[in-house]
Amino acid sequence: MTKVRKAVIPAAGLGTRFLPATKAQPKEMLPLLDKPAIQYVIEEAVRTGITDILIITGRGKRSIEDHFDRSIELEHFLESRGKFDELKQVREITDMASIHYIRQRDPLGLGHAVAVAEEHVGDEPFAVLLGDDIMTESNPLLAEMLRIHDRYGRSVLAAMEVSRDDVSLYGCIEPEFVEERLARVISVVEKPTPENAPSNLAAIGRYVLTPEVFGALHHLEPGVGGEVQLTDAINALAQEQAVYAHVFEGGRFDIGNKLDYVKATIEIAIDREDLGKDLKRWLADLVERKKLM
Repeated sequence: MTKVRKAVIPAAGLGTRFLPATKAQPKEMLPLLDKPAIQYVIEEAVRTGITDILIITGRGKRSIEDHFDRSIELEHFLESRGKFDELKQVREITDMASIHYIRQRDPLGLGHAVAVAEEHVGDEPFAVLLGDDIMTESNPLLAEMLRIHDRYGRSVLAAMEVSRDDVSLYGCIEPEFVEERLARVISVVEKPTPENAPSNLAAIGRYVLTPEVFGALHHLEPGVGGEVQLTDAINALAQEQAVYAHVFEGGRFDIGNKLDYVKATIEIAIDREDLGKDLKRWLADLVERKKLM
């Protein structure tokens, strides 16, 4: 069975939920503390052993490429000033993975963005990681999904329970559970209304996909929002071969959501040795002060 060696990160979106901050910079480059969001996603893939990364970019995204490229001038400056810790950090960004780029010329949806990756991926299974979903370092979600793929040789979706009011924000899964946290996907529907949703189990931004998904994408008509939906391709694939959903809890932030962005920043900072203790003390003091107001 072919191991998953490659990951695809769609990064061509306009980031309208974070305007005006994303007017002149990619949403993927918004910082969580001292690292851009997309770096956390790539580090997550690297922790599982995936080091061949394809980023699907679009117009105005050159700063992503610059971030992961060598900066000879910066490295020389840091070395000449004896800033060796900082030099190590910037070199690690370049060296941690083999990163490739393809442009999605037209914003035709997530399914279209994944289809753009076909030539690079070839006839292999691959992971898709959405940049809006940040996983805490302690969350083994992707590693668990890869183990399920190794066991069954089929596509695996990450899934979590959401409120009925929120199902219209996600692809919604009709599950048939085969284990406590593992279900076969009977169908998956993109952004259903709460009353038409098959469950409250939502597919979120981590996928391990077999290459047959490209055939499904080629035959799709535009779906919700007039876009080519990855959810529709996975639904078609699930009618032809087994597709699994791994249900997880916690350790995930949707940083396209402003409140989750703040939560992710705080949680990452609390887990840092250089920041955590002082931040906890300040947060406790802040809560007490606000109680008095």
